[in-house]
Amino acid sequence: MADDEVTSPDVDDAGETATVATIEVPEVSAPEAAESQVPAMTDANAALLARVTAELGEAILESGQAGVDLIIRVTPESWARAAEVCRHKLGFDYLCFISGIDWLPTPSVGGEDAESDTSAPVQPKTMTFGVAGSEGRFQVFARVSSTRVARVGLTLKVDIKESKPVVGSWCGTYPGADWHERECWEMYGFVFDGHPSLRHLYLPHEFEGFPLRKDFPLLAREVKPWPGLVNVEGMPGEPDEEEAST
Repeated sequence: MADDEVTSPDVDDAGETATVATIEVPEVSAPEAAESQVPAMTDANAALLARVTAELGEAILESGQAGVDLIIRVTPESWARAAEVCRHKLGFDYLCFISGIDWLPTPSVGGEDAESDTSAPVQPKTMTFGVAGSEGRFQVFARVSSTRVARVGLTLKVDIKESKPVVGSWCGTYPGADWHERECWEMYGFVFDGHPSLRHLYLPHEFEGFPLRKDFPLLAREVKPWPGLVNVEGMPGEPDEEEAST
């Protein structure tokens, strides 16, 4: 098989490979890729999108391409069904990850002035969304690929309501989703309906709040804006900073 070709697996309802279609992927040089912020969809991703659309239909809300990946946003009601389609219809037998995102702007450090933002580029002041859009602040996204076909993958996104952050679990289709969903529940507060046991991975059981939400208070930002370290209590017998300065 040539280097500029990939194969897209077709599988039957039982999950067995039925046929293998060869799709040519046009090569894009680095200068051409850098010219556009939104790259044109490759023939391979266009063909994959057509196959997903044939299975999910109106459940697809929006689609696009980021880098070499096809990104598809689906309705919350079809999220669990989308996992079944990926594994049993499209042959994506490997779950790379499931995670969440909070599109709320990053809180400004030391005030609202852009000069206080040391990131490069400066973070946006209004809520902006990635490829395939979003209806609100929270989303869950998952990437799947094939262990039998190289360079073929798909990223799915689903909107999560801020007032009721619940979506279906993928554990019944991809057992590896277990700890991914537990981490997402712990860090964002997203509930995965049907998960066998949502419980803490990293934080103590009495911990309050969700650390990866943008509005979670960070002690380092509240005590002293970056750059700089918070004052640390000295060892016994050593004067602290205030005593040393007097």
